[in-house]
Amino acid sequence: MSDIALIETARDFNRFYTNFLGLLNKAYLDTAFTLTDARILFEIGSHDGVSAVALVRDLHLDPAYLSRILKRFRAEGLIETSPDPADLRSQVIIVTDRGREQFEELGRRANAQIAARFDNLAAGEPEAAVSAMHTIRTLLDPTAKPAPAVIRAHRAGDIGWIVQSQGRFYAEEYGWDLRFEALVAEVAGKFLANFDPAKEYCWIAERGGVNVGSALVTNGGDGIAKLRLLYVDKSARGLGLGKMLVDECIRFSRQKGYRELSLWTNDMLETARAIYIKAGFRLVSEERHRMFGPEANGQNWVLAL
Repeated sequence: MSDIALIETARDFNRFYTNFLGLLNKAYLDTAFTLTDARILFEIGSHDGVSAVALVRDLHLDPAYLSRILKRFRAEGLIETSPDPADLRSQVIIVTDRGREQFEELGRRANAQIAARFDNLAAGEPEAAVSAMHTIRTLLDPTAKPAPAVIRAHRAGDIGWIVQSQGRFYAEEYGWDLRFEALVAEVAGKFLANFDPAKEYCWIAERGGVNVGSALVTNGGDGIAKLRLLYVDKSARGLGLGKMLVDECIRFSRQKGYRELSLWTNDMLETARAIYIKAGFRLVSEERHRMFGPEANGQNWVLAL
């Protein structure tokens, strides 16, 4: 796509999203506030005192324009001001109880607006939209910080995500055919159908409300736990999530009294193999195969617990 086409596409998206949120409406969120009014009140309400100078700087507003809006807010009983001890030319602004009510009502209305839009989407699509928003923010905002990752237990829908994400990733990255997705679906299905929380567990890595990683421990019998379906999405590489997930699997397996943790992988998955080696796993066997189309080298690794 040419530079001009890229720019036009970006502008088209801006027009769409402006209309999507109703930002050009004179009454923002069906209130008496304009978008600028609401943005200023939000910024004040989000802080325990903010200076007019900071508002001008952070919101890129003309000082005289901001002064007129603040004067109106004071007259309406939404804010209180006092001299800024750090800058006598400025003021420290806080919301009143009435202003807090308006601030919270705007938040409720904004949340309801987005929730209504998301309700019309299919399962998984709200997460995909938020992930795309995070990508745009990270790429275009030099001050943006990546959302922190959290590791949590699986819940409804997560196992389906594991099948979908891994099936797509290995097809795109390694050319593996649908037999691999079938294998993932078989492992995941058995985990759900026979789930024993006393001996098994599934961890989901999540960042900004979007799933970005997973790992399972299943009961292999005879005191052997199996580490299955380790995965970290490309968008979350370099955060150490693979090691965190493997560490959780090891900790859980020891806690539950397993004597050994085993796994099966392929030698081209170098990042994962490096994690296993560092964690103390040892290679016990390997065999060439064409289980998923292209020739690969399957490996069995074990960790004495």
